[in-house]
Amino acid sequence: MNILYLHGLIGKLNDEKRDILEKYGKVFAPDIDYNLKHVQPELILESLKGTEINVIIGSSMGALNSYIISDSIGRPSLLFNPPLAKYIDNNQIRAHYLKGNAFKQIVLGGVDDTVDPKETLYFLANHIQKEELDIHIDPRLGHRIPPELFKTQTKVFFSKLCY
Repeated sequence: MNILYLHGLIGKLNDEKRDILEKYGKVFAPDIDYNLKHVQPELILESLKGTEINVIIGSSMGALNSYIISDSIGRPSLLFNPPLAKYIDNNQIRAHYLKGNAFKQIVLGGVDDTVDPKETLYFLANHIQKEELDIHIDPRLGHRIPPELFKTQTKVFFSKLCY
């Protein structure tokens, strides 16, 4: 299984979270400069040309790009605090797959002061198409994802995919 992990605006995949993901498959975690452009799914996919991605996991800005890539290539995704309402235009999502699984598990921090969870929920309510969503809201969670929560949500995500 090939896992694409997309980090947040000023982050990278740390060793602890990489170890968690490597229990499920081979991890591809490109370094992305979001200062050039916040929304860049085409560039990300181009950098992985020839690699079949089975699942996409992202945090914050990486979750935004993961959401678009998931819809574009029809692969399931685990998204931590995606800023969907601020950046997604319906014209950015173009499905390229005939059959696929665009299931999304979304984890939102109830006290996130970077990505307003209410805006994300509003966006999802108004843009839901045919994908299956599983939304988890942690009322005490801010924007940063602690390793234990990352581990728990990753386990839940993969259990739903039968891995």
